[in-house]
Amino acid sequence: MTVVDERPATPAEAPRRRPNRVLALLRNSWRQLTSMRTALVLLFLLAVAAIPGSVLPQRNVSPEKVSEYFVEHPDLAPTLDRIGAFEVFGSVWFSAIYLLLFTSLIGCITPRMRDHVRTLRSKPPVAPKRLDRLPQHTVFTGPAGGAAAIAEVLRRRRWRVAVRGDVVSAEKGYLKETGNLLFHTTLVVVLAGVALGHWYGWSGNRLLVAGAENAFCNTRQQYAEAKLGPQVDSTDLPPFCLTLDKFDARFLESGQPEYFNATVTVEEPGRADRTETFSVNSPLRLDGVNVYLLGHGYAPVIRYTDRYGRSQVSNLPFLTTGDMGLTSEGLAAFPDANVDPKTRQRDPNLQVAFTGLYLPTAPDSPPFVRSEYPTERNPALNLVAYRGNLGLDAGIPGSVYELDERQIRTGKVKQVGDKVLKPGESWKLDDGTTVEFLGTTRYVTLSVRHDPGSKILLVSCGFLLVGLMGSLFGRRRRIFFRVTPAESADPTGQTPTAGSSLVEAGGLPRTDYPGFADEFTQVVAAVSGDGQRDERAGTDRDRSDREGTE
Repeated sequence: MTVVDERPATPAEAPRRRPNRVLALLRNSWRQLTSMRTALVLLFLLAVAAIPGSVLPQRNVSPEKVSEYFVEHPDLAPTLDRIGAFEVFGSVWFSAIYLLLFTSLIGCITPRMRDHVRTLRSKPPVAPKRLDRLPQHTVFTGPAGGAAAIAEVLRRRRWRVAVRGDVVSAEKGYLKETGNLLFHTTLVVVLAGVALGHWYGWSGNRLLVAGAENAFCNTRQQYAEAKLGPQVDSTDLPPFCLTLDKFDARFLESGQPEYFNATVTVEEPGRADRTETFSVNSPLRLDGVNVYLLGHGYAPVIRYTDRYGRSQVSNLPFLTTGDMGLTSEGLAAFPDANVDPKTRQRDPNLQVAFTGLYLPTAPDSPPFVRSEYPTERNPALNLVAYRGNLGLDAGIPGSVYELDERQIRTGKVKQVGDKVLKPGESWKLDDGTTVEFLGTTRYVTLSVRHDPGSKILLVSCGFLLVGLMGSLFGRRRRIFFRVTPAESADPTGQTPTAGSSLVEAGGLPRTDYPGFADEFTQVVAAVSGDGQRDERAGTDRDRSDREGTE
């Protein structure tokens, strides 16, 4: 016997669409990237990634120090170079963190800004049915005007108000979210300004000695240290020349600096030469370039006369050792000395150099190792003479402010004497040659900078502080009032007077706000009219207290 199923057939269910895993992965990744937690992690990683740029020498700032690092660490340096440790701020991994931070902040701010604008344009929310469940709640006798009078009082106290029949909704404290968004938006602008300054900015340092023969022109080759942005070429530097005419400095008797002032002659194409004066806190502002005065010192003028009667003069700057008396040390090298006038041949083993320690105010008795005051009250130059092959013909980069110690250790350069000279004194060496200390000239340390993002950073930091203050001190809170007709029963058992009404009030802070209870009490007192009476009573009490004191 065959059994037939007579139940009605159900329609076949439509097949479910399988979610696109790629789209889901991208959506979840975007949500993770644009979260505030991710933005904070990326900001921390950016700070950590910048540490190698401060610890290790950078190729675009000081290539000679990078070369020295390779010599001192032959095994480690190639590995660091492969990961971009000597070009940190232009490396791929640093740029990746920077771009991810940009994207995260923008993706985090945009929806919040959209929601905040929508909130500002909307009315305060509808009051809840049970006001007694709010953190702050009270019932009082309201003004005769009802909801309209309550709304007027709140508007005078700068609350955003919405009246819905006998219910008044009020909200305040939008400054907190506005400040928060302003802070994060300006943070993005600050990062953009830093990036703009890094890519299109440049800077250079130069020691400028007084005198027309030591004039400085704005080319990369004339800088002691130069740093050009990735998008800046040497031909992009603006043409100008500076000549140090005069430098004035005043010091207290303790040796503390009181006043620095440099006077220079500025030469620019298409403009007449002009004289400008600038100081430490007042830089020289040229077209797109600021020249800052960082330091100063002395350049001893040393004249050396070789065995053939040929004289040469050196006035290289001596670098200060860092003490308050401006004690300075440096080198005066004469690699072209003792050239035979008959054969025009130079013996490299007869090259001469002098290492010196200059004291603007030398002590009255030895040892002459430290200056007692930064101005020239008793100048003295402590010289040590060396003769031999200085190693300058080898083509190895070296400092012009110190002698190559390797030449001394190998015996190619030997010390031939030392002497302390006063200005105008001379010293005759063992081979009949002489050296004279003619005096000193002043020099200044200049920093020439062009940063197209500096104004953006200045304005952005101002807005950033404003936004931070609003975010810290703004408090979001809401207050609701429900007006009960006079014939209705009072939940507390009170009976309203004629022409008045019962008002139920409730309030809650949207953020942590310990002082909200006091503010709620003040608002209720102002609405009920007790606030004016309390102010008048307080004024009368103060007046009576003053009269009793008198």
